Amino acid sequence: MSGYKQEVNIVTRGRRKIAVIGAGNVGATCAFVLAQMKIADIVLLDIYEGFAKGKALDMSQNANVLNYDGSITGTADYNDIAGAAVVVVTSGFPRQPGMTREDLIGKNADIVSQVGTGIKEHAPDAVVIVVTNPLDLMTYHMQQVTGFPTERVIGQAGVLDSARMAHFIALELGCAEEDVSPMVLGGHGDTMVPLPRYTTVGGIPITQLMSQERIDAISARTASGGGEIVKLLERGSAFYAPGSAAAIMAESVLNDRKRLIPASCFLTGQYGLDDVYIGVPCILGSNGVERIFELELTDDELSSLQGSGEFYKKQLVDVLGY
Repeated sequence: MSGYKQEVNIVTRGRRKIAVIGAGNVGATCAFVLAQMKIADIVLLDIYEGFAKGKALDMSQNANVLNYDGSITGTADYNDIAGAAVVVVTSGFPRQPGMTREDLIGKNADIVSQVGTGIKEHAPDAVVIVVTNPLDLMTYHMQQVTGFPTERVIGQAGVLDSARMAHFIALELGCAEEDVSPMVLGGHGDTMVPLPRYTTVGGIPITQLMSQERIDAISARTASGGGEIVKLLERGSAFYAPGSAAAIMAESVLNDRKRLIPASCFLTGQYGLDDVYIGVPCILGSNGVERIFELELTDDELSSLQGSGEFYKKQLVDVLGY
């Protein structure tokens, strides 16, 4: 039986591939988490070939320790992403202290244009998960560059923002993080919209577990969670949680998990928003975004979400020219 299992694994590896573009801290973390999931071969692509190959080799040498046997390849050649079912895009300049995500628009839009062209030519059937900041704008830009159906281009935002909120709630209540089910919508930035009414611990809404003052403080810290890390690091931005969040999304697509998670999706009238990518709850499977859910929001919650969407729509026009 052991020989049969090994043969099946080899066949499976040959069919399943995930490409991670950008071998910096976020991309390398994503690739490392995916390797430990043991779900596919991984191609790590970067414009600096040695950088990608070095990190891929380092991860590969850890295979015996962590007991995974898929291949991890470093490259600078887009031909090597051919056949990838999922492409995770982390390429871009990171934030520095004093910078907003929006300060990165011009530089990272050029990078996304180059990466999107490479994906379109070499992995035309892939689902693309964008991590590059400013997230919602770069996801829209990626979809325009590739011309892929909007459901196959998704932004990683809500998984990370919700995970940050869950951590702060667990710290506040002294409970296990796995029992926290948070919900954060809106743009991946200062305009994000934490939803305490839809956030539970063991099925109990946090509105019954803590004061409004503490909920407001946690919501504010969640919105500035990335900036807090940038300030502490001084030379760079968060990467462990963003990379892991992207890996969770990639796994949901590759294994057709149909997970209900918040992600930056293209809206066509939902929540009163149209022609914009913004964070909303969705079903994520092999086809990408397979369904978007419209939650019943209060007037204030809906106003905040629409304000977040309109903020990015204005930047799409004023800065990117869409």
